[in-house]
Parts: sequence; C-alpha cells; structure tokens
Amino acid sequence: MKNNGLSQAINPQAEARVDAPITFMSSDHVPRVTDYGFGISAIDADYLRPGLAAIHLVVEGDKAALVDTGTSSSVPGLIRVLGIKNLDPADIAYVFVTHIHLDHAGGAGEFMRCFPNAKLVVHPRGARHMADPARLIASAMSVYGEMEFKRMYGVIRPVDANRIIEAPDGFSLDFNGRPLVFLDTPGHARHHYCIFDRSSQSFFTGDTFGLSYREFDVDGMEFVFPTTTPVQFDPVAAHASLDRIMGYEPSYAFLTHYGRIGHLPRHALELHQLIDAHVRIARELRDVPDRRTALVEELGNLLLSRIVAHGCKLPQEEIHDLLSLDVGLNVQGLENWLDHAGGN
Repeated sequence: MKNNGLSQAINPQAEARVDAPITFMSSDHVPRVTDYGFGISAIDADYLRPGLAAIHLVVEGDKAALVDTGTSSSVPGLIRVLGIKNLDPADIAYVFVTHIHLDHAGGAGEFMRCFPNAKLVVHPRGARHMADPARLIASAMSVYGEMEFKRMYGVIRPVDANRIIEAPDGFSLDFNGRPLVFLDTPGHARHHYCIFDRSSQSFFTGDTFGLSYREFDVDGMEFVFPTTTPVQFDPVAAHASLDRIMGYEPSYAFLTHYGRIGHLPRHALELHQLIDAHVRIARELRDVPDRRTALVEELGNLLLSRIVAHGCKLPQEEIHDLLSLDVGLNVQGLENWLDHAGGN
C-alpha cells in the first residue's frame, strides 16, 4: 500500500465505525466518494449521470476488494480514488460482480487488466459470459445499436478463465481474515448473488434489494423501489430473495444504485408491496393497445405518488426525470415477463 500523506484525513480504517457517511468531492475528474466505516466506501461509477451507479470499495488490512464495476470508462476515476486512499492497483485482491448486467459487470475485463493480482468472483451462471462476453455484447448491441452501445459501455474485455472464481449458493470466502458469504438471490436475474459481510452485518445487494437514489432521501429516510429488468424478472423469486436477506437481520444494505441504506425492515415491506403493485399493473394492462406507453404512464404515476407521499419536495418534473430510465427498463422487464414467463 502506498503512503502519500493523505491517509490520516480520509482513510476509512481510521475509525472502526462511522455512523454518518462522509462525502468528499475533488476536481480533475475524481469521482464522488462516500466513506461509511468498516472500510467500505461508495465510489461513483460515472455511469450516465452522477449518483446512478456505485462501485463499492472494501478495505481489509493491506488488501482491498471491489463490488461491481460500472463500465470500462469507470476505471480512470477509480484508480485516482485508489491513489487518494493510499491503495495500489496491486492491492486489489478481488472483484465481485453481483450479476453480469453491463452496468454492474461491463468493466470487469478492464478491471482485471488493471488489477493484476485480483480474482473475479461471479455467479456460476455468469462465469462463462465473463470469460467470453460475445453474447453479452451482441445482446446489448441488438438493443442499443453499435454506436450507442459503445457510448454507454465502451470496450468489453474477456477475463482469463483461470482468474475467475465461481460463487454458488452458500459459498464462503475469507477476504484477508474478513468472512464473506454469497447467497444465490434470483428475482432480478438468475445470475445474481448477494454478499453478506459479517464485519458490518450488511449485505452488498446489487439490484436484489431494489434501487434507492439519494436525491429522494427525506430527513435521513430513503425511498426504495424494485427493479424488474430486463429479461429474467421473477416476482416469486424476488419476494423469496428479499425474505432470505432479511433472515440475516442485516444492519445495512449497500446498493449499486446507490450506496448504503438502513431502515431495512421498513424497506423490505415496501419492496414486497411495490413488486406486487408492478405485477398487478402489468396484468391489468396486458392486452391494452399500446401497452408499453400505458405501462410507462402507470408505473411512473405509481412511483411518483409514493415518492410524494414519502415527503420528497423535488419538483415533479425532476422526479420524473430521475425515474425515467428505470421506469422504461422496468416496463421492458414486465413485458418480457408477461410474454414469456406466463404472468398469469
């Protein structure tokens, strides 16, 4: 680990626990970083807009791990943050991808190229796609087109299969003396795991515990909503995965979209309710003309009403703008569920 004299000010190991997160901003394209204690920080992946996707850094002793990657364009800013935190690329021992959607794993190949000692830990259903991402690339290009794909995701590099560790349900890993447990948590995707960190009594949940943007926080209370995208949404599995996470009585969840949330019993209940509401709306609008437009309107109104009731004072137009990407993706996932998974 490097020593550049800055560790005393921002080293997340300086205290065993920090209840109020500390956020610092810097110039020269250094991403926003929020330090939470227990050696955990959220680093903005600079994906599409600020505050949309986080890369979580976990530091334990002289080693570090990263949870989810953003895209290949996230790497330069991440390396600057590592330097500020007195970490060298060689200190990265693991890169964990909660699932292989490209906003979570698109940068994995570039990360592995830049972090020579790291192992990539991935769900068994996703491992072969990390070693050979051709199908991921083709699928995304068919949706976005080549130019838009390159703008959003950049270069997708394959990962040497010898550097990939598969993490089946119940897999345990000793991260420099810090125990981590991996749970198979389908519902959003069949190649999704969540990581239980015993040290912080918390989960890294990828998309399984929904989305929560800091712009919607009201007096320290977060607003959380489900993500039903893109082609493997399974409401029964989503409910079961939430219950399984809560069975560990976690203190916090670290969401890729975005950062740490508390108040988990309340949020789990609301997520169950909102999953059911998404399913109900999809079924009600299954056969209407221009179904997609109708679903976008109804889901947008559902979430807007919940956010306003939550106490958020942002203008409704700004709320719609912040939700628009996720509402559109949720609609795509619900339509696929209606058409291919039964949805009866």
